Amino acid sequence: MLSSAEPFRSHLVLFEREGGLPFFRIAPLQPAGGALLNSSYRIAFNEPAYNAAPGNNPEFEQSHFRYSYESFITPRSIFDFDFNARQSTLRKQQPVLGTYDSTRYASERLHAVASDGTRIPISLVYRTDTPRDGSAPLLLYGYGSYGISVPVNFNSNRLSLLDRGVIYAIAHIRGGGELGKPWHDAGRMHNKLNTFTDFIAAAEHLIAADFTSSNKLVIEGGSAGGLLMGAVTNLGRDLFHAVISHVPFVDVLNTMLDSSLPLTVGEYEEWGNPQIPDDYFYMKRYCPYTNLERKSFPAMLVKTGLNDSQVMYWEPAKYVAKLRTLKTDANPLLFKINMGAGHGGASGRYDYLREIALDYAFLLGELGVYE
Repeated sequence: MLSSAEPFRSHLVLFEREGGLPFFRIAPLQPAGGALLNSSYRIAFNEPAYNAAPGNNPEFEQSHFRYSYESFITPRSIFDFDFNARQSTLRKQQPVLGTYDSTRYASERLHAVASDGTRIPISLVYRTDTPRDGSAPLLLYGYGSYGISVPVNFNSNRLSLLDRGVIYAIAHIRGGGELGKPWHDAGRMHNKLNTFTDFIAAAEHLIAADFTSSNKLVIEGGSAGGLLMGAVTNLGRDLFHAVISHVPFVDVLNTMLDSSLPLTVGEYEEWGNPQIPDDYFYMKRYCPYTNLERKSFPAMLVKTGLNDSQVMYWEPAKYVAKLRTLKTDANPLLFKINMGAGHGGASGRYDYLREIALDYAFLLGELGVYE
């Protein structure tokens, strides 16, 4: 997929995506200005999973291309690629406080196979001394909506999990944009169930590959990813040990039936219009609130914000209330409303870190990791 292009006097830089990963293609220009695509080449990246994006390139005459690069292991870095030397030079890298040593960690790019044969990319990172016998805890993140790609980025907060033996993974499921517009289309409207079954396939693959086991698997998502959490929890067949759900869109039918809400009509292209019978009954098949039933559920932490204008706080509130009347287990079901936050959570630097600390405390507590 061609995402964008940056022209220079001597070269054209194409920003591409292939296999769910970003690439830069460098095409020399003829004196007349035409691109010599047959002699083009890509900037080489050595890690199996990463994120890259064009940087600030204001000068048409410059002989280098500035870009940003990061991965689970490499902090966000700014590079200049010299067109003539065909080499990248590091200009600046995000500092990591403490004694961070990137050689202590490893990342991989895997593929699960969905029920229809589609290969689902999975990016993951772990400490090199983490056991590969199914005993390690694993946090699996997913989103899968609106054609949004979940980037493989560096996060120093995540190191506290990795250093405690937790593996972190992202399932790049259909409904997102990692593999272009067809990937989005294959996970929206009447294809939305693919998003949820892809995530389950990713979880099953990680278990089968001995990265973790079902009693050590924690899943996380927010907003439309919270819809994912609700749907796969209903479908998951005791596959997950715990769930962290942020501002979850869990009452799909009732929200989409209310066209007076400012976002509803624009959402018809993602979920469908419930005034149309076929759309209504398809949404009814996966709506988390509608499909709650009396059974056992994993431990859950559900969080929302009082001032959320995208997923109103009463959606997760009624979801949790109904779930409490139906669940047959004694697993924790925690509900937290941040009285001063909106859809993106707390905005203050330390308030934001306190929210992450709560998530990690819940996760590690449920996994029995206390060190």
